[in-house]
Amino acid sequence: LLQLLPSRTDSTAENPTVPSATHFCPRLVLCRNPKMKVAAALSLLFAGASAFAPVSRQAPRTSVAVNAAIDEAFGISVETGNKCPPLGRAILEDSGPDAVKWFQNAEIKHGRIAMVATIGFLVQKLGVHFPLYLGPTGSNCFHPESDTAWLLSSTTGVTFSDVAKAAPLDAIKMVPAAGWLQIFFVAGWFECVAFNRQWQQEGRVPGDYGYDPLGFTKREGGFESEELKSLRMKEIKNGRVAMMTIAAWVSNEAIPGALPVWHP
Repeated sequence: LLQLLPSRTDSTAENPTVPSATHFCPRLVLCRNPKMKVAAALSLLFAGASAFAPVSRQAPRTSVAVNAAIDEAFGISVETGNKCPPLGRAILEDSGPDAVKWFQNAEIKHGRIAMVATIGFLVQKLGVHFPLYLGPTGSNCFHPESDTAWLLSSTTGVTFSDVAKAAPLDAIKMVPAAGWLQIFFVAGWFECVAFNRQWQQEGRVPGDYGYDPLGFTKREGGFESEELKSLRMKEIKNGRVAMMTIAAWVSNEAIPGALPVWHP
């Protein structure tokens, strides 16, 4: 870089009114003093290296307010000593109130799906069959055979009677692609509605998506009433048990003997 600096000719030194070349060319000064040249080169070297040095940052710490918000979140109960478990605290330590609410909604949704899944798994495992509405398949709940069975898929030739007699995981494999498309479409539509009602509308508690055909929430005090708080806590706890149950049942169905206790 020093070689690129402009310098004046020696003719300027003959004119006393023109400053000497050393005022315009630090290169000449460095060339006359080798020690200064070495010092300048080292300063440039270390200055460039410092640009790539890692910047030390202080590790973020969980504030007292965040800790209190986690421990006071709805769903914390006596099973964990009225405190958030260590793993959950590690996940939420750098998060805000919106993240806690997001995890609460996720737990409630998974719990509800798991409760429905355990009922469906048990019904399929025991061979219980619900006849089609106005359909010819199945004479009663335990005998799905019929001479004129309705087709579930004309492409694969699978009937509703075939699905009713199959094992739980085999029944899932019998669902055609069009059926899965309908399931994902309905699930996506529900998620859009739930997101709008949970995050765009004020005053919604986690799990409240505005769907209450039986009117459980239409009582004095609403979601803040002691009776409804008790029901909400029971729903969360039953959902947690259902999630562990369906995971164990599916594991044993896929790997026989994986669940070494009695099960349906």
